[in-house]
Amino acid sequence: MRADDVLPVQILRHGAYICLDTSAHAEALASADVPGLAGRLGLANEFGSMGGNPPAAIAYLKHARSVPGQITDLGLLTAGAVVHVAAATPEPVADFLAGFASLLPGLSPRILAGVMPMPVYSSAQMFNYAYAHRVLQQPAAVMPNALLIPMSKARQWWEKDWLERHTYFLPRYDDDGRMRSQGHALAGEPGIACLLRRTYKSQELPAGAGDYDFVNYFECSDADVSVLESVCAALRDVSRNPEWKYVREGPTWHGRRTGTWQELFAAQR
Repeated sequence: MRADDVLPVQILRHGAYICLDTSAHAEALASADVPGLAGRLGLANEFGSMGGNPPAAIAYLKHARSVPGQITDLGLLTAGAVVHVAAATPEPVADFLAGFASLLPGLSPRILAGVMPMPVYSSAQMFNYAYAHRVLQQPAAVMPNALLIPMSKARQWWEKDWLERHTYFLPRYDDDGRMRSQGHALAGEPGIACLLRRTYKSQELPAGAGDYDFVNYFECSDADVSVLESVCAALRDVSRNPEWKYVREGPTWHGRRTGTWQELFAAQR
């Protein structure tokens, strides 16, 4: 007889980023009672979070700058503000999106949504290396920068066996022990100590048309923006991280965490 002990892939969190065109709709947006909607759904503002994400959360992010990616996405690239909503179950996120649509029926915002499953490629040792001492969410006064970098993998990536895909996250060595490439883990190592990292995955991989496989989000202090930039450069260097041959990035959107809904539109009004 054989055991039937297959581990389930547990969903830890559901989330969505709502990308808003504040240049065209500032007045309508500013007058919408989004804080009231968030309050009715029990969503806590991430602005002052200390030691981790609130169980059900909302965040207001104001555009600072953005850079085009390989995937054209004007909805994200030109967004003047992004609202993040998240919860341990899907209902608060779905209810917020429905409520937001009813408050602003003429709007069609770009929405980047996904789920946060338990780590798939992590052994106990890899989890301890990459996540055990990860940076938790801190107040915006400490980590004011918020960056979105969504991406998808090329068709060739998904055609690989999962065991082969796994190898791209680890260093590769010659028979004599010399390192050939760092892999994802070592290329990203400098960010472990100072970057909050959050990734939502599409519930279906590869994602459908118009969606991303992965929506990556980072928070950091002003002093550590350069660390994030160097980590991104290392990951994009295919000689150090061969995985990136199969990555197609959307825009890099850089914003600042703000405390209130109204602050998102102060300059536009």
